[in-house]
Amino acid sequence: MGDLWGRILRWIRGNEGFVRALSGIAAVMVAVIGVVATIYFGVSANNGLTLEDAQALVEAEAARWQGLTREQEQTVRKLERQIEINQGAFQSFFAVIHEQNVPQEQWPARLVAIADRNMALRKQVQSIPVNDGSSLELKQKVEAAIAAVRHDEADALLVQMLELQGVGRDAIWASRGELAMTRLRYADAAHHFSSAANALPPTQEIQKLTYLEQEAGAWVHQGDEFGDNAALEKSIELYKKLLEAYPRDRAPDDWVRIQSNLGLALLRLGEREIGTTHLEEATQAYREALKEWTRARVPLEWAMTQNNLGLALSRLGEREIGTTRLEEALQAYREALKEYTQARVPLMWAMTQNNLGNALRVLGERESGTTRLKEAVQACREALKERTQARVPLDWAMTQNNLGNALFRLGERESGTTRLEEAVQAYREALKEYTQARVPLNWAVTQDNLGSALSILGKRESGTTRLEEAVQAHREALKERTQARIPLDWAATQNNLGLALRRLGEREGGTARLEEAMVAVQNALRVAQESGASHYIYVMESNLQRIRALLAERKGKL
Repeated sequence: MGDLWGRILRWIRGNEGFVRALSGIAAVMVAVIGVVATIYFGVSANNGLTLEDAQALVEAEAARWQGLTREQEQTVRKLERQIEINQGAFQSFFAVIHEQNVPQEQWPARLVAIADRNMALRKQVQSIPVNDGSSLELKQKVEAAIAAVRHDEADALLVQMLELQGVGRDAIWASRGELAMTRLRYADAAHHFSSAANALPPTQEIQKLTYLEQEAGAWVHQGDEFGDNAALEKSIELYKKLLEAYPRDRAPDDWVRIQSNLGLALLRLGEREIGTTHLEEATQAYREALKEWTRARVPLEWAMTQNNLGLALSRLGEREIGTTRLEEALQAYREALKEYTQARVPLMWAMTQNNLGNALRVLGERESGTTRLKEAVQACREALKERTQARVPLDWAMTQNNLGNALFRLGERESGTTRLEEAVQAYREALKEYTQARVPLNWAVTQDNLGSALSILGKRESGTTRLEEAVQAHREALKERTQARIPLDWAATQNNLGLALRRLGEREGGTARLEEAMVAVQNALRVAQESGASHYIYVMESNLQRIRALLAERKGKL
């Protein structure tokens, strides 16, 4: 445990001011939100633990290494009373986070989820019916083990209860599922919820469906947090069965909730695949959900679904030649902003502005002129009014990166260098929070983007300083964008590195830079060809042809 607490302390020292973390799913380019926090993220207000509380507890724990101040002691005592969690329990929560290798920036949000699930688990166990004294004694021991966050002991005791109990076996399996969720062991949880459903007779259909929905939610967590596509496929299959069990005309509230969660699972799976089938299905699921979640009836749920529909349409639009889907995505985001206002839900408003900015940028890249790109810049700047570095540092960095992308595209189309300079500044701002230690892949994406902006700047300026900086940025990106890890992204960065080296080689004597450039692009092209990525292959072949011609010319002169 000593290494764990040392890691906590190092994290606190390196992340001062990190107060909030978005308890949702955020990538470099977009953010998606779930239907109901307790369904998808496992976070609710039942235990009274907020993200700020979690951060205060983390800071207090780290401070124990040097001795708590009186104020920190008061904070800890207050929070322990408020959420019924003592210091030993808190340390156990951190052990769960450590065991599952949760990224450091997600620690406060995960602490909220774990604390909430622990409270729900205690209530779940209290509701288990017992039929003899031995079972009652075991039940009391389970409650005590959960209260003390002795997870292994609690699970072993629940297994003993299953062996003794003739009734209530479904509730015991469900409690094992809740316990596994508390430990972030989602696949185990899914199997336990499935066993709970199977333990019930056909006459208890409603409770059986509840367990199956919990199983589907566990598979979504497993798929999203661990990159497990098979788990997402299982969740999709379950949600589709649940839709048959909850027809819209008889159970509209259950039907719409399932539709929206189905859309989320389909979207996550579709983002990882080359085809568009699952993205098409996600779009359809969200459109179905909007039939019940209307603006007049539930305005915030309607806005949330419009935002998620926009994400699915944006992903589809990025993979298609035309602009129809992207235009539809813009419309969905703008609809969401009618209820997601800055005054009402500032962070949701900012998230949707960020997503709108990305869709506008992609549209702008495909159109002549700069109108859409300027709108993209404006949308990102709007988002940054609420997504501040102090308030939500990683979301701030995400939007800074996206602002840089829009400015970069604008700068490419303009003759001067002002926009490109602004893009470089935005990327450098993003890197203040997107560090290699904290979010390595996001750091690498931003390094690569920075390199591309510096490369264009270097092309337009005399000298080689900017080009040297571009080469360095691309090399930095390749430290995390490895071929083994993400081959196509590695290939794209290798090509960008080759482009920067080629521009350097054009200005320098000899052939060393050009030869380095050729090797980089050849390697990139090989991987692109192996992957069948036609949109990359053409660009790389053109770059390689240019390098070979320059090399032949240079060698002829030498």
